[in-house]
Amino acid sequence: MSTQHSHADTQQVLNRLSRAIGHLQSVRRMVEEGRDCSEVLIQLAAVKAALSSTSKLIVHDHMQHCIAEALETGDREAIDDFIRALDQLLK
Repeated sequence: MSTQHSHADTQQVLNRLSRAIGHLQSVRRMVEEGRDCSEVLIQLAAVKAALSSTSKLIVHDHMQHCIAEALETGDREAIDDFIRALDQLLK
């Protein structure tokens, strides 16, 4: 079930995604310029960390709002959807 909603952390998520996109664009330029592989790997690690922290923020926000509400209302589908999403995230 997919619903559109907004939470208090939406702007933070968007800011973090913008930073990750900027890092990834920088990595692409580095590869195009033939930069040292070690430098590229370090920047890729920064992208990975940025995405990981963004994922944590989304999980935290979703648990506080959507999952808390789902538990109160007995919305098993929302809980199952969240579990599937976590399974994909943690692969």
